[in-house]
Amino acid sequence: MPIITLTTDFGLKDPSTAAVKGAILSELDSVNIVDISHQVAPFHITEAAYIIKNSYSSFPKGSIHIVGVDSEITPENKHVALKLDDHYFICANNGIMSLIASEIKPEKIVEINIHDAIESNFPVLDVFVKVACHIARGGTLEVIGKTIPEIKQLKDFSPFINQDEKQIIGHVMYIDNYGNVVTNISRKIFENIGKGRKFKISARSVNFTKIHESYSHAINFNKPKETREEDGKKLALFNASNYIELAIYKSNPSTVGSASTLFGLKLKDTINIKFEDINAG
Repeated sequence: MPIITLTTDFGLKDPSTAAVKGAILSELDSVNIVDISHQVAPFHITEAAYIIKNSYSSFPKGSIHIVGVDSEITPENKHVALKLDDHYFICANNGIMSLIASEIKPEKIVEINIHDAIESNFPVLDVFVKVACHIARGGTLEVIGKTIPEIKQLKDFSPFINQDEKQIIGHVMYIDNYGNVVTNISRKIFENIGKGRKFKISARSVNFTKIHESYSHAINFNKPKETREEDGKKLALFNASNYIELAIYKSNPSTVGSASTLFGLKLKDTINIKFEDINAG
């Protein structure tokens, strides 16, 4: 049974998501429709890319992923379907796939050209669903589009590294359900540039000089519970996706607050890491 996943910025209030699911079910007798997320910030392709990049590989090979974020077709925002890592993706060619495919080259890319046969002002419903169902039936990409050599690249979302490699300047690319702040600075970049040097992470009024391997790693469980610093403890860690994350231990955005609210950080805000001079001391 084919699997079609949905990632959109439609939210949960409007009928858009239900309409897309209904259209898929009307096209296919049997299909598994899986919601990855419908709460991507409107038009925020970096956030959508982070969510998809860290979830798609858990699905079986051959799964089909519809991405309904910033999907309106324009002369600068064509629609594409591609095969990547034995998965299929259908989305606008707005740069999102360059973020998802930053370390894997797509096996095949086509620019979708079936729009003339479909009257639509809702491309996810009318175009992306048709393409997804075509693929789910075993159809080839060449039938619904013309092959193109590459996808649109977004370079501005990579961290900036200064010339003498003493500083990394990144930004907030995702805020999770707990209000934890995920940066676009990966463990690989941090370790390659840092080379084991001492460092300071600065984000507005908060600073960190240590990065933990997990949330619980930041807590000294050898101390009696009543003397531990637990709830509300500020920490930086490498998260499950190996990006630097700024967090508060056991935060609750609706009660005690979260890293986002208490640190005053929002999407795209700057994160600065400075390393000590390699010749210091």
